[in-house]
Amino acid sequence: MTVQMPTETFLASAAKAAKVISETVEKDGFIHVFSHLDADGIAAAGVIGKALYRLDARFRIRITQWVDEKIIGDIIADKPQLVILTDFGSGYLELLDEKVPDFRLLILDHHQILGKTDNENFMQVNPHVHGIDGATEVSGSGVAYFVAKAVNPANADLSPIALVGALGDMQDKCEQRKLCGLNELIIKDAVVAGLVKVEKDLTFFGRETRPIHRALAATTTPFIPGLSGEEDACVAFLNNLGIELKDGERWRALRDLTEDEKKRLSSALAEHLLSKGLHLEVANLIGDIYVLNREEPWTPLRDAREFAVLLNSTGRLDRPSLGIAVCMGDRGTALEEANKVLDDYRKNINTYLGWVMEKPERLKELENIYVIYGENFINEKIIGTISSILINNVEHPEKPLIAFAQVEKEGAAKFSARTTETALRKGVNLGDVMQTAEKFGGKGGGHNVAAGAQVPLDKVEDFIKAVDELVGKQLRGEQVGSRDNA
Repeated sequence: MTVQMPTETFLASAAKAAKVISETVEKDGFIHVFSHLDADGIAAAGVIGKALYRLDARFRIRITQWVDEKIIGDIIADKPQLVILTDFGSGYLELLDEKVPDFRLLILDHHQILGKTDNENFMQVNPHVHGIDGATEVSGSGVAYFVAKAVNPANADLSPIALVGALGDMQDKCEQRKLCGLNELIIKDAVVAGLVKVEKDLTFFGRETRPIHRALAATTTPFIPGLSGEEDACVAFLNNLGIELKDGERWRALRDLTEDEKKRLSSALAEHLLSKGLHLEVANLIGDIYVLNREEPWTPLRDAREFAVLLNSTGRLDRPSLGIAVCMGDRGTALEEANKVLDDYRKNINTYLGWVMEKPERLKELENIYVIYGENFINEKIIGTISSILINNVEHPEKPLIAFAQVEKEGAAKFSARTTETALRKGVNLGDVMQTAEKFGGKGGGHNVAAGAQVPLDKVEDFIKAVDELVGKQLRGEQVGSRDNA
């Protein structure tokens, strides 16, 4: 008897899901797609949307923050022949089974699976079912991509969007900021089709679009003391290296530097980090850059990491349709509007970061974690971005960071949790920790490296205390179950 490898069984499950989609379309069935609002969720919706569009299917896409009563209500009201959930759903199996058991559901997710169901109407494509790590080896848009490719091999041209989603979910955790696991199969498809070029370069954000000194100042992975966040210091640093900031009237971006200039800059940054005792951070200076060949140079779509931020901005600022349209190929009005949203998003982030740093009580260090008290100032849809940035700046990297924002109209607080490689090596799993929200009348889950939760406002302090204790247990090597009472 032949034993199938995890990749084979995963791809087989994607093929079964593709068959369900094709059969529904052949019967002229209506398909309702729901997806998460982050970059990966938008990319997943774009991939499935394009695949359905090419089938001439009848479908609708809706972007939301989580599976809630509104989604349940939409399903019951619309009576679709097929419901597709992308980049979420695996954490809501029991809720879905309770509320909409008679609907055909297809869950294309990569998050840790919570609960279980034997409902034959439900089909799930999730790497965790096959022993594959969904936090690092494939994203929600990657799962959607494998299903789309199984629907029609021509959908391999959607591979760049799946890579954008993976980078948006910060899956570039392998050596030198590489994507690995199932993501490597997607890279291969994209490279073979001539759609993506993989280059080794400095991994500053804004490689295509930002003036060099601003790209250097905006770098948080690695965080460079004395340079990150300090534009004037970056200008002086580059001037000392003899690197011209302008070419005539135009600011030079990182992509404009010569190989010699890049070598000088890399060496100087490595020396600077080593002088601060930051040996591990040097490894994060150079990494794999994913260049989308068919996108215009000097635009946010050319570099896959920048593309991901553009998608994230549309989802976080309530304009997800723009991100989906861009994923599906619109390079006209939708892209123009999305770029404006991106500008607003960046301004919001700078405002929120400044606000957090303004008063010490807004970023507290507890025994085992850091906590950002976003109150009702930080937009709950952007709290995850703030967490992702600030986790790279904490003094003790073995401590995870949780941040929350109040959603007054729902009487709830939305939590976002992030951790570092250091904490992961010590046994921290935030997906397990966030599940303790259920004990406080909330909901939580996610990946080991990044997770989220929502709890009632009057339970916030109790929840924070429980999270601090659970992380402490994990750091001490104790097992933490999803129903651990801390």
